[in-house]
Amino acid sequence: MAEECTRERWERWEQQNLSPYATLSLQSKGRARDIEPCEIRTCFMRDRDRILHCKAFRRLKHKTQVFLAPLGDHYRTRLTHTLEVSQIARTIARAMSLNEDLTEAIALGHDLGHTPFGHTGEGVLNRLVPGGFSHNREGLRVVDKLENDGRGLNLTFEVRDGILNHPKKCTPATLEGKVVSLSDRIAYVNHDIDDAVRAGVLRAQDVPESCRKRFGESHSQRINSMILDVLRASRGKPYVAFTDEAGREFDTLRDFMYENVYFNPLAKGEEQKARGVVEALYTYYLEHVELLPEEFLLHLPEDGPQQIAADYIACMTDTYAISEYQRLFVPKAWN
Repeated sequence: MAEECTRERWERWEQQNLSPYATLSLQSKGRARDIEPCEIRTCFMRDRDRILHCKAFRRLKHKTQVFLAPLGDHYRTRLTHTLEVSQIARTIARAMSLNEDLTEAIALGHDLGHTPFGHTGEGVLNRLVPGGFSHNREGLRVVDKLENDGRGLNLTFEVRDGILNHPKKCTPATLEGKVVSLSDRIAYVNHDIDDAVRAGVLRAQDVPESCRKRFGESHSQRINSMILDVLRASRGKPYVAFTDEAGREFDTLRDFMYENVYFNPLAKGEEQKARGVVEALYTYYLEHVELLPEEFLLHLPEDGPQQIAADYIACMTDTYAISEYQRLFVPKAWN
């Protein structure tokens, strides 16, 4: 019975059952620092668990997806987005006989480097930090350096690569990483439509008719149609993609969301204030870098104050960033 629960059993199962295009645990390029293998978990299972239990993952529940600090209970946060990406990616990976554990680990970790206030905060830091700033590169810093009291999570190459290269413009080294990249886009386009309708920014019938005919009218219909299309195009192949027709309609849908939601003044009315918060905090901590927690200061000699100040702000939730801004810049009544 014990044999059924060993790491070796899962490694043999992967060899016997996964696609020739899958990434096997036994073929991992390993970690920066060698560790004793786990008795029951493969290296990718272990990475998934390390991400799931880290502080950065828990902070995602208070970070913006699209709508800043929404009052309603049902708007997506960066955490619920991550879980939806994981579900979609695992479904595709399982149907394609890819490594589901590696896929899940990448999906759960892909947005750990996101700033408060979503891409708004990211844009501010990208403008201010020498050399630029992006949430995917920051995600790699989180798992390599900032988590675990400044020691990092020591993840495998494949998971780290998937986190770094999940944006559309990048090319992950594994097919599992490519599955997560596409699943990220499928997830956010669909749940952002759902949230925009809930917020009154869109009406369901505003979605382009050709997209509704191709993918369906509801959130669940669209996601199901997109997954099935990806599988028709990709199953048994060394790539993951939509069919040509569905790919064109998906691009139409994504362009529609940028025009009508992501750049919509109604949805983004508070962004200028959010930019002011992030810029003020960055300026303050750059001038008072000694006030940052020890796990950040550990990397000051190597990375410099600009990067360390950006690290600290990127790790903040929306609510903590606002609280810090109030503490530092809003005068209190005399008591």
